[in-house]
Amino acid sequence: MGFTGKCYGETSPSRVSFVSREMPHVGEYVVMEYDGRRVLGMIESLLRGVPGVTEDLNDPETVERIVRVTGGRQYLRGTVRILGDVETLEIPRVPPGPGTEVRSADTETLRRIFGRGSLTLGRLLSADVPFRVDINRMVTRHIAILAVTGAGKSNTVAVIVDELLRAGGTVIIFDMHSEYVSAEFNHGSVNPIGAAINPARLSLREIKRLSNVTKNAYVQERYLSRAHRRVAPEFEGGGVSAEDFLRRMHEELDHLLAENSSDKRSIIDVQNKLEYMAEAYDEIIDLETGGIIERLRLNHANVIDLGLVDETGSDVIVSHVLQEVLQSRKDYINHGEGLETPVFIVLEEAHILAPADRSTESRYWISRVAREGRKFGVGLALVSQSPKSLDPAALSQANNMIIMRLIEPNDQMHVQRASEALSDDLLSHLPSLNIGEAVVVGLMAPVPAMVKIGEFTGKLSGGDPDVESIWRGMGGKG
Repeated sequence: MGFTGKCYGETSPSRVSFVSREMPHVGEYVVMEYDGRRVLGMIESLLRGVPGVTEDLNDPETVERIVRVTGGRQYLRGTVRILGDVETLEIPRVPPGPGTEVRSADTETLRRIFGRGSLTLGRLLSADVPFRVDINRMVTRHIAILAVTGAGKSNTVAVIVDELLRAGGTVIIFDMHSEYVSAEFNHGSVNPIGAAINPARLSLREIKRLSNVTKNAYVQERYLSRAHRRVAPEFEGGGVSAEDFLRRMHEELDHLLAENSSDKRSIIDVQNKLEYMAEAYDEIIDLETGGIIERLRLNHANVIDLGLVDETGSDVIVSHVLQEVLQSRKDYINHGEGLETPVFIVLEEAHILAPADRSTESRYWISRVAREGRKFGVGLALVSQSPKSLDPAALSQANNMIIMRLIEPNDQMHVQRASEALSDDLLSHLPSLNIGEAVVVGLMAPVPAMVKIGEFTGKLSGGDPDVESIWRGMGGKG
């Protein structure tokens, strides 16, 4: 059932206040007709009261008498955020006048507005209307998916990936918790990619990160750099193993040791750290010559399983792949050689890869891809349950946001600073969203919306274990 109300007080082209006897809902869309145009708005806040019962009354009996005299007659007051002309979605320059009727938007109008996109994300919370977004604007302008644990982030990612596969898209998922490696999508297949890299293909910065040669170890850094500068050109054509590369690095360090005996301790430390790298990261040091780019499959969900890789290893793998993808797409656009298809990259635990309080290799390359990826068809999805811990520069580059339940005020304010489209009223509803409900803002959506994300009907391997059933099944054992 719809409702009608009336604008009152002073109005503006962006917001108006209304009063009504009928009960609308926060997030409900309304239409106002004035100056020869139909204008769409969304109810952002509501207050409910009884005439005569004001805030300065503190006597329950007085309140009861007033309610009895008025017959319990109530009124609703609220604010409407004006979203734009129904046909063009342009914000009108003239505000509605006091007394302008505010009424529920009809289903046909909503279907016309929210059915323009090609990716079905879910349905409006306020009406049984599909909510679709623009794939081009989602991929090229990037997206952040933010929520507390258990609010529905994984389901949202799965819905988006499945819809992109339906459209023939190529996706890379950095799977931090091994949720997607054995997933079953309805509209495409998973291409599992082992989290393995050949150190011969790594940059000096990445080798320093894995071997723990820190910035303040100046002498070690100098000799590692010299050895790498001599060895790296030998491996530019490929065709050699990781063992060959590490052996050559040790040989060059031995030569440097003979030439610089005064720095014996530092050079030996570098050799020890390279040995530590080979042992500590045995699972990701790849003896094959091919890189991850060569293992990608078009029109698939390419899942790089980082579930057993530590934070440092994940940082290097993610940064390396981001760099390779961006460069390969540049090569294709500029020279016709390289990765021929646009790519959408999902970064789980983005606040670990691009933290707000320290520099990482991934943080640098996430920022680079966010700035340059639009021109070369490389899109990012930053997924995080701790927005306040995520690099603000990276978050601000996401021109689209799916914001699910967020409870902590610092998380909410961090998100609001990164998105001009998230108003105070919309922000206030984030703690009360149910599982799977979200506020969606950004260029991919026609207007801000409160949405029930669709349920992914394929299979994911993540989720919380049924602890009670496991315990009961183990009854009597031990």
